[in-house]
Amino acid sequence: MIGGPQGSGLNVSAEIFAKALSRSGYYVFGQIEYHSNIKGKHSAYKLRISDQPVASHVDDVHLLSSLDEETLIGDLYHEFPAHRGHVHEIAAGGAILYDAEQKRFAETIQRKDIFLWEMPYAELLDRALTEAGKPGQARAYRIMTNTLALGASVGALGFDFEPVAQAIRDSFGGKAGTVADLNVNAARYAYTYAKERFAHQLKFALPAAPPKREQIMVKGTQAVGMAKIQAGCGLQTYYPISPATDESVYLEGYQSEHNLVVLQTEDEVSAIDAAVMGAHGGVRTSTSTSGPGFALMPEGLGFAAITEAPGPVVLLYQRGGPSTGLPTRQEQGDLLFALHAGQGDIPRIVMAPGDIEESFYDTFDAFNYADRYQVPVIVLVDKHMASCYQTLPPFKTAHLKIDRGAIKPANTNGDYQRYAFTKDGISPRSVPGQAGGIFWSTSDEHDPRGHITEGIGNRLAMVEKRMGKIGLAAREIPDSKKFSFLGPASPQKIPVLAVCWGSTKGAVHDALRSADPRHEKYAMLHIRLMNPFPVDAVKSILARSERVVCFDGNYSGQLAQVIRADTGVSIQHRAVKYDGRPFSQDEIMVALKAANSGAPERLVISQGRVVEAGQGNREFDEMLELRESNPKMLAPMVPLPPGYNR
Repeated sequence: MIGGPQGSGLNVSAEIFAKALSRSGYYVFGQIEYHSNIKGKHSAYKLRISDQPVASHVDDVHLLSSLDEETLIGDLYHEFPAHRGHVHEIAAGGAILYDAEQKRFAETIQRKDIFLWEMPYAELLDRALTEAGKPGQARAYRIMTNTLALGASVGALGFDFEPVAQAIRDSFGGKAGTVADLNVNAARYAYTYAKERFAHQLKFALPAAPPKREQIMVKGTQAVGMAKIQAGCGLQTYYPISPATDESVYLEGYQSEHNLVVLQTEDEVSAIDAAVMGAHGGVRTSTSTSGPGFALMPEGLGFAAITEAPGPVVLLYQRGGPSTGLPTRQEQGDLLFALHAGQGDIPRIVMAPGDIEESFYDTFDAFNYADRYQVPVIVLVDKHMASCYQTLPPFKTAHLKIDRGAIKPANTNGDYQRYAFTKDGISPRSVPGQAGGIFWSTSDEHDPRGHITEGIGNRLAMVEKRMGKIGLAAREIPDSKKFSFLGPASPQKIPVLAVCWGSTKGAVHDALRSADPRHEKYAMLHIRLMNPFPVDAVKSILARSERVVCFDGNYSGQLAQVIRADTGVSIQHRAVKYDGRPFSQDEIMVALKAANSGAPERLVISQGRVVEAGQGNREFDEMLELRESNPKMLAPMVPLPPGYNR
């Protein structure tokens, strides 16, 4: 882990190291946590490095690189114990690399089972600058401390420096120049210093690198953007909002290459309406947003549905709510919203990929579903999936085929009915410029020609026609795209079943692979298609499970609610997490073991432990006790360093 203030380049350092590791054959999973302000607040980036595929983070940190005091001692202005820095996360035998300027804070750390390694970053930077003909300018180049921390981390781990040097050069466009060379040399000074003094002391070592293979390092927002390009998206609309904006910014860089227009609108109402009209205009369209933005879009969803537009595809990046909530933190709180947003009965397909790889293929499929069924398609991703950084095999695209759905025949003898009743409920659509393809469209109820009518018979037929398309999708979409199951073959009984959705899949998968690779005790059901819901398959798997734990990244256990509504089955245990952070692999096992030992129905997960129902929030209780004992007291979690003024 590297921790420091936002704007210090720690994310760049972590991702450079991740690229170097990936190119050397390692599997890497990166996870960043950051505040919603622009600059200055504390951020932390964690890399998990393995000799086998990994899709989640773990709680223990074996090497921590500190770029600010908050990494070491936390935020002393907060009473909550959660704001106590990252020292408690260090595994016994692990180490902390810290800047010499943080020495007075490091001296307050009480743990005797970890190493504290001081790094003279200013001195090492001055050496690199002197070599480059810039002596005495260390303060002006202080931003390069992140590069020094990168070099020190690599040296302490005993990893080869050359792949890191090349990755640094690549981050500057692959061109060797003054700035790139200066960063490489500064990192090399820190690398040598740390390797000579500390590498032999660390109780943990990198595993041997597996054989090199073709793989990519990719983020969730990039995978979604790549899928949109692959699917032939012609119009992407958006209004800036975290964390969805990164995807649109990524696509903006490829407009000229792929006949794509990325349109920043004045608000989210305009974004979805422009996407609906673009779909009617004959191009594949999409809009990307987060919960507060999606809250402005339900009317547009209804507009798309009643006019039977081929889309749009809506990427909904979930984050902490309600309202502005936690703009840059994790939550899976919009499932019920996505399923029910809008007035009246709106046919919509709702997808929830479980990892970066699925987000690529599901986003591609979403455009085909939008064209095939002429409905809006919502793809639910979340902040964790959007920003995590992972090694993956290159996406396979040879089998991906674009399906534009039913198009009006060339000759309809001047009698084209845009909303004609058909056997499968899909009315062939026309595109602008098509001969004989002019049609009426309105957001009021209408007859097959598009003219407004309030007739009872027509109303019944039109509602059944629109809603029937979801039943058609349920029959046509294969089970492999609806859910995944990891466990014993039917009809064998399942002792404990972990049910999950979205990005929690990675943590559950890694936990089960580590604790029970033969699935003798645990199994996993990951639900990927939320509407139409795979009712029969889910009921069948639940029926042979002796104990079920449903993991939800929200307060109310929304997936468990959906399962009960659609299958009639009430889940025995609901493990919920709503602290703004994603489930870790360790937290999954903590919840499974607690449920298996007879814990209450509701399990609240936070910071690697279970807060059982009825016991309240322990951290909140601790804060209240401190307040009651001394209302004016701020309660630091570690002794204050000498001379430190709160």
